Amino acid sequence: MSGFDDMGAEIFRQEASELLQSIEKGLMDLEATPGDTELINSIFRSMHTIKGSGAMFGFTELSQFVHEFETAFDDLRNGRAVVSKELIGLSLQACDQIGKLMDAAENTESDNQRILASLRQLMNPDVDHAEPDVPTEAVADPVEQPEQTLSGDVTTVIRFWLGVDALRLGSNPALLIEELRAFGDTKVRALDDRIPTLGDLDPTDCLAGWEVEVAANLSDDDIDMVFLFVRDEMDLTVERRGAKPAAIDVVAPVHEAKTPVVEQPAAKPAPAKPQAAAAPSAGETMRVATERLDELMDRVGELVIAEARLNALTGASSDPAMMSVAEDIQRLIAGLRDATMSMRMVPIGSILGRFRRLMRDLSTSLNKPLEFVTVGEDTELDKTVIELLADPLVHILRNSVDHGLETPEERLASGKPESGTIELGARYSGAEVLITVRDDGRGLNAQKIREKAISKGLMTEKDDLSDSEIYRMIFQPGFSTVDKVTELSGRGVGMDVVMRTIASLRGEIDLASELGQGTTLTLRLPLTLAIIDGMLIDVGGERYTIPLAAVEECVELPAVHAVGNGGSSYLNIRGELVPFLRLRHLFEIDSAPPDFQKVVVVSSAGGRVGLVVDRIIGNFQTVIKQLSQFHADLKFFSGATILSDGTVALILDATQLVALGRDVELRARREVAA
Repeated sequence: MSGFDDMGAEIFRQEASELLQSIEKGLMDLEATPGDTELINSIFRSMHTIKGSGAMFGFTELSQFVHEFETAFDDLRNGRAVVSKELIGLSLQACDQIGKLMDAAENTESDNQRILASLRQLMNPDVDHAEPDVPTEAVADPVEQPEQTLSGDVTTVIRFWLGVDALRLGSNPALLIEELRAFGDTKVRALDDRIPTLGDLDPTDCLAGWEVEVAANLSDDDIDMVFLFVRDEMDLTVERRGAKPAAIDVVAPVHEAKTPVVEQPAAKPAPAKPQAAAAPSAGETMRVATERLDELMDRVGELVIAEARLNALTGASSDPAMMSVAEDIQRLIAGLRDATMSMRMVPIGSILGRFRRLMRDLSTSLNKPLEFVTVGEDTELDKTVIELLADPLVHILRNSVDHGLETPEERLASGKPESGTIELGARYSGAEVLITVRDDGRGLNAQKIREKAISKGLMTEKDDLSDSEIYRMIFQPGFSTVDKVTELSGRGVGMDVVMRTIASLRGEIDLASELGQGTTLTLRLPLTLAIIDGMLIDVGGERYTIPLAAVEECVELPAVHAVGNGGSSYLNIRGELVPFLRLRHLFEIDSAPPDFQKVVVVSSAGGRVGLVVDRIIGNFQTVIKQLSQFHADLKFFSGATILSDGTVALILDATQLVALGRDVELRARREVAA
């Protein structure tokens, strides 16, 4: 396969993957609303698009399979079949098979025939399906002919001119004509009235037109399906002969500004020169490689650092002209930064479709009827966060169904509806996004978790922990309260993976549960991983950055705590005891501290802790630079940033520091209890 063909095949795989997700979503929606004809038509159009693109780029087996798939689905469009759970299940299996065919998987023929035979048997149970009816020219046959197109009294005459770039973009007029042949006897005539003289001719332009006379009364939907890929860039007229009265239909393109409608001419027009491409409309999109977006974000980050250095130089200067230029640059960089970050933002709904399929399969395999509800699908997150979030959510949802929801018998016995409910929601909260998974199942049993934690040596019988602290034991590596290991759970790996992944995203996990009522797990995630607001602090002459989203407040360190042994002590902040850590001791700084130290109170899912610092410098835009593999084992630091004077400041990991404060507090409790 040539480089151009390889590129075309890769583009097809990307677009087909998106269409498959659309089909799966449509199937799940159709199962809930079986009478929605618009959903059926939308699914059918997506199938047809995959089939046509597959044939164009050489995926013949895939195209043939999808042809049979859409033929079965066409019975739904024409009212010859009804939506059922079995049909949705088989259709989802067909989607999985299309994915395998896209990846050129081997030994797929038997699975193809098994799925298609099951579909045919389901749609037409009274017909013998021992010999699969696969047409020889399956790729050329777009749809089964609807009843309204079988009239021999009406002839449809279609005249079309493709866009000038059609051949360069891979369109094949012969395939379009072959699809029209499937509707009936056909006569084809080339139209050369738009071909210019030889001196003006570009051999790569598509300038010829075609007149196709079909002995059938084709509907507008039939024609739309044939020209689905090229409709935006073509001129198309339709004439129906033999109808009473005779009618000529002008089928308007979607973008009229691009492709003006050509009425059927009375005489040949003068040769037309290729039209210049119109400017893209506001709603159009284009594909950009992820690497290019990452590179652009890196460049913007460098600009933010350079801007900070310029501001520092400007502050030391009294030149009004320099200050004016610095302000303009600051405004332009802020706009560029916001625009670049917005390009990286992706709605969380882009990954919710796969979870609906997962929940349906889990419900069937575990025999636990459930309703899966999604809220806030338009909430946007950085694309990197979205990509890394998929696996943790799979673990959480599996646990919700396997451990959280009771069996139908148990639910009925406890007075609950037979069908459980699991809700996956997302919403903004300041500079964070909260992703919540909530179920109405049995809830967490604090006593059972406590006993398991004691048996594993994670705590002692003397430890007096709150229920919320006990619940967090489920995130410990290898921890599980399940006695029997199943295919879905029981090895204590899933929630450990969740904790480590969310921590790597600088996120936090909140967990709440009520025995017999259900469990709510909340992921707190930053909007972006590239640029954040940070608080710059000084400890022992070195500067560090704390993510501003983790900072609750700043207070003066009381004189009674000015000197200490470096361990954790407590501050009374509005009647609540808050442990604090001395960063000087943590970072092994021997010099004498200043007379007046500050305490920065930071919080995470595990609680909150005060960090004793020498000085608070201020708030700044912080460009995050990842630490190298040589520094992967460093605790308490999540990255680094470059300051306005070119020096490097490490970024403190609030989650790790809060966990350290909690551990010190637990050790102190144990010493007191002993």
